[in-house]
Amino acid sequence: MAVKWLIVIGGATAAGKTALAIEVAKAYHTTVVSADSRQVFNELTIGAAKATPEELASAPHCLINHLSVSQDYSVGDYERDALACLGQIFSRKDIAILAGGSGLYIKAVCDGLDSFPEVSDEVRQQIEAGELSGGLSWLQDQLEAADPAYFAVVDRNNPARLRRALEICLQTGKPYSSFRTGARAERPFRVLYIMPDIPRAELYARINERVDRMIAAGLEEEVRSLIPFRDKPALKTVGYEEFFEYFDGKMTFEQAVDKIRQHTRNYAKRQATWFRKYGSWKVFSPTDTAGVLRYIAEETGIKTA
Repeated sequence: MAVKWLIVIGGATAAGKTALAIEVAKAYHTTVVSADSRQVFNELTIGAAKATPEELASAPHCLINHLSVSQDYSVGDYERDALACLGQIFSRKDIAILAGGSGLYIKAVCDGLDSFPEVSDEVRQQIEAGELSGGLSWLQDQLEAADPAYFAVVDRNNPARLRRALEICLQTGKPYSSFRTGARAERPFRVLYIMPDIPRAELYARINERVDRMIAAGLEEEVRSLIPFRDKPALKTVGYEEFFEYFDGKMTFEQAVDKIRQHTRNYAKRQATWFRKYGSWKVFSPTDTAGVLRYIAEETGIKTA
């Protein structure tokens, strides 16, 4: 039986992952599985920086516009769905593409997830009440006290990560970090990691330009249409939270746009840090499609279609 290969194209936002993944998929006549925690939702289009309809039509894609934002969706749900997509692709092809910037999604597919106990509604309600009254700083203080080891490495400005870790701490009475074994799950495919990368100054300029295009395309109207769902985890993210604060009168329109630019740059920096620590990445210019295809052929022994 032929060896199956998963080509992972990951890295910072606006670095050129989408275009490169599509070119590789076209060359191998295969499918791109999205590893983006926001593009999975149908209603998040402009702010999630989805590929254009023309781009999506140029190569098959999985797990884009997969759900409604009204539905809750965990990384465990994603792992299940992504592996199901890959199973279908590998029944026909020897190569599949996984592309996106959500590091935890990529890790879930390639390595599997640590096993955590179920969390009761009572614990979730307790944390929800604390966060409602104390905000992000309350989550930070509680987690630092409950699990200083994990608090030292977690993204402290990501409320979803803080909330999840605190749930496990309160549910079990044990540190969240004690459940992070790092054991790798067996997968029926080999993985090749590719990272499109550009100089930081150029990346930040591209981010600023992308935000300007989002505003021109109607991001404000998209976020306004999602006000009924603003408490959903999918909307506690860059590009949406800032406009919610603008709608609440906490900042001006100009301040909201500036914050989106700033927070997107901060997010790209955190992504770069995560990807440096995870996986064995081969770095390419995002426009070096020929070089990427040569590398894939050399490593896998599979020539383009």
